[in-house]
Amino acid sequence: MQGLPRTIFTEEHEMFRQSVRDYIAKEITPHNAEWEKNKMVSKESWKGLGENGFLCLSAPEEFGGMGIEDFRYAALFIEELGLSGCSGPAIGYPLHSEIVFPYVHHYGTEVAKSKYIPKMISGEMISAVAMTEPGAGSDLQNIKATAQDMGDHYLINGSKTFITNGYLCDLVVVAAKTDSSLGAKGISLFLVDTTMEGFSKGVPFEKVGLHAQDTCELFFEDVKVPKENLLGKVGEGFKYLMIELAQERLVVALAALALAESTYQATIDYVKQRPAFGKTVADFQNTRFKLAEMSAKLEMARIYMDQLVLLHNDKKVDSAMASAAKYTMTELQCEVADECVQLHGGYGYMWEYPVARAYADARVQRIYAGTNEIMKELIARKILS
Repeated sequence: MQGLPRTIFTEEHEMFRQSVRDYIAKEITPHNAEWEKNKMVSKESWKGLGENGFLCLSAPEEFGGMGIEDFRYAALFIEELGLSGCSGPAIGYPLHSEIVFPYVHHYGTEVAKSKYIPKMISGEMISAVAMTEPGAGSDLQNIKATAQDMGDHYLINGSKTFITNGYLCDLVVVAAKTDSSLGAKGISLFLVDTTMEGFSKGVPFEKVGLHAQDTCELFFEDVKVPKENLLGKVGEGFKYLMIELAQERLVVALAALALAESTYQATIDYVKQRPAFGKTVADFQNTRFKLAEMSAKLEMARIYMDQLVLLHNDKKVDSAMASAAKYTMTELQCEVADECVQLHGGYGYMWEYPVARAYADARVQRIYAGTNEIMKELIARKILS
């Protein structure tokens, strides 16, 4: 896109961007159509990312990681995935590295970290986070899954739904009630290895969009979880979720913006070559005005997100700021997708065209990681505090 220069990246960042872009063009984009048919990416793709050092960039060197604390590198990885237009991978891979990994890194016991982090880095273990339940979506305080203290282990029972990376996952961060009488203060977090007896998975959902993402249900029936797999302290799970959800929402916002930019660029390419009434669609004033409107909004959004990335590097992004980013960027993604379908005309409704898939993929962004209605409530709380 043309416009204001981006100033937050160094030459080293841009070299990393190019390596990510080259890898995606060779190893991700060519396979995405097949993955959409399979309802999931391949296990091999995870290992490929691990071998090339693209997973869990902030993981400490002691576990085999690169120890990159600079969030700009993660932001670039998310951005390039989004710009590729591969919506499923743009959600699943960052979720593993930037949403699930921080729970293990920040709250895991030394035993758990030594056991799981190296395999998360290598792509041998794919991870997911299980909060949402059939009867509890954004209302995390009312989850029904339980974790009963049995002395030397916990027994987890319940079910989770709409779990990103659910079908392929090997490791799950599970939110469960250790004391059902305490509301939010009765929630604890656990690392559940999917080889544990009593754990099972549903089949991938038939979703409207994100067809390359293996979203499914997870079931826990007397799953025996060792004490060292408790994350942090008993009863503090809700607090940890609130802390880590800020980065999760920032990740969703970054992906949403990049995916919107990808859809916008594909539409520019389309209208410049699509004939209509003896000229191209790009020659009509309405088309030019619509492109101009989207360009201005996307440019403002990009500078806004760049500033948030810098603030996050300094640990200054709070819940309301992250919620505002998630709300505005996902709304913009849906708006751009809708406008771009219109500019494609009837072809915009054909699945073979990227814009149709982008339109279907965008809609759920306003729902997960906390609905946009919840985002507005969190923003309002800060305004009125």
